[in-house]
Amino acid sequence: MLDRKWVREHADAVRRAAEIKRIGVDVDAYFAADEAHRSLLQQVENLRGELKAASKLLGKMSAEERAGALDQQKAQKAQLKDLEGQEAAAKIAFDALAALLPTPPADDVPVGKDDTENVEITSWGKVPEFDFDILDHVALGEKHGMIDIPRGVALGGSRNYLLLGDGALLERAVLQMAVDHMQAREFELVSVPTLVLPKCMEGTGYFPGGEDQAYMCERDDLALVGTSEVPLTSIHAGEVLSPEQVPLRRIAVSPCYRREAGTYGKDTKGLYRVHQFWKCEQVVIGPADEAWSLAEHKRMLAHATDFMQLLELPYRVVNVCSGDLGQGQVQKFDIETWMPSRNSYGETHSASRFHDFQSRRLNLRYRNQEGKPVFCHTLNNTVIASPRVLIALIENHQQADGSIRIPEALQPYLGGRKQIG
Repeated sequence: MLDRKWVREHADAVRRAAEIKRIGVDVDAYFAADEAHRSLLQQVENLRGELKAASKLLGKMSAEERAGALDQQKAQKAQLKDLEGQEAAAKIAFDALAALLPTPPADDVPVGKDDTENVEITSWGKVPEFDFDILDHVALGEKHGMIDIPRGVALGGSRNYLLLGDGALLERAVLQMAVDHMQAREFELVSVPTLVLPKCMEGTGYFPGGEDQAYMCERDDLALVGTSEVPLTSIHAGEVLSPEQVPLRRIAVSPCYRREAGTYGKDTKGLYRVHQFWKCEQVVIGPADEAWSLAEHKRMLAHATDFMQLLELPYRVVNVCSGDLGQGQVQKFDIETWMPSRNSYGETHSASRFHDFQSRRLNLRYRNQEGKPVFCHTLNNTVIASPRVLIALIENHQQADGSIRIPEALQPYLGGRKQIG
């Protein structure tokens, strides 16, 4: 959600944002709805003022004058009730369009149509060169009794899977290592609900517009989250935080659910694009300071890249182009990890900053140094997500004899084991 006054003052910037983010919102219709609502609101306030002033004069009137004044007030009250109905309807129409307006991207966001035009800004690690015929993660997983996709599909339908034995242990180990990694950086661990009210999805910007990607429990009016960003960011919705509370830095480990609507036929083999997965997510709620937000964004990105280096996985970081940004994102950096079976990098992390886009929708504020309530800035980033990280771990660390090497930093989380198989 954008500030209403700011939008009026920066109309061209909002139109440009809709264009380069490729978001189909009628900005001109928004401005027409804004003007219509403000006009009706002014009429309502004026008439209320007139009625209030007239009421104060009643005691000074004669009986005859009072009778005429009461008749006039009765007509004005009927007119006010009609205007209030019109104003309420106009506000609903305005809010519906306001919920679709995009945040203008940062100046250094590249302009592009989709993820093919994202720009690499850094990379780490050497892409492995194998002197033997490699296996993909599915073949390796089946070889070691770690992955069973057919039985997963039999249980939950397409794009489901089972992790067995060492596969499940490897996933748990990576997630616990991620928690320890972030607690060492003073992030608080939170256990959050993954079945949330629609207002949480709306507050974080997933609704309206992302309903097709969410699993809904219509009978109970609840939604399954696609990331714990949703409940983590929504915890203090409607509150005013004290200066001592910000910044808030938290993580959650949770199952995540995505319908992946519109991706049928894309990345269908293996564990790359599935409906249910686990993720350790980091969320920061901080002061309304753009320089601070950018610095925090880079710190959050570094938490994830440091973790990937501990896992000894080659990766690159890309500056996501405008057409691949979401509605509320000011900027996003993706980490893409090398996956030998794809012979390319695959997205494993997304780090985003929103400024006050989410906090306005959530009515999430803090008191600044002057004691004034101000909307917070919000940021989030993946620490690690499974099973995509398992693809990279299994494939990059496979050995000629078919075994899978365990990176040194991960070994303590698997009882000191150095390899699988």
